[in-house]
Amino acid sequence: MGDRKEARDAEFQSFVIGRWPRLMRTAFLLTGEQHAAEDLVQSTLEQVYVAWRRVGSADDPEAYVRRVMINAHARKHRRKLRELLAPKDDSGLVREIADTGDRIAQAEDRSALLKALAQLPPRQREAVVLRYWEDLTETQTAEAMGCSVGSVKSNAAKGIAKLRAIPGLADMVTQGGRK
Repeated sequence: MGDRKEARDAEFQSFVIGRWPRLMRTAFLLTGEQHAAEDLVQSTLEQVYVAWRRVGSADDPEAYVRRVMINAHARKHRRKLRELLAPKDDSGLVREIADTGDRIAQAEDRSALLKALAQLPPRQREAVVLRYWEDLTETQTAEAMGCSVGSVKSNAAKGIAKLRAIPGLADMVTQGGRK
């Protein structure tokens, strides 16, 4: 019995070590604050650890964990009227470290993109982050958000349209793509 628990703990630890950067990036994009992202990931992993026997044997444990994280964030957001993705004084904010292959990280003004994401309603922000930043399929995004593929398409399209309407943001991305 102890050996199985140790094996399960080792499997969970391996999962956490391998997925930590991506979970943190997703949480940061959803919350906009390093500390809030850490709290979200920690609380998600606490819930997942308790059910790891079921989660670890799922077809896609990462998708399961992502869904738990999205649900936890949604519950918190329902209680809170407005989240600020980019604080007014971000001098003490620890910056997210982007993946080396992350094309968005190549944008000249990353803070402008984060502020633009903050202007989106929560469901549109979730759809845009999961579809375009995390590069999930529409089906994977729908599973993570707990909605239909049509809702993902609608929320992502509306979110992208709002981002494109922000003066200067579209130009910044276009210029960054030409370099």
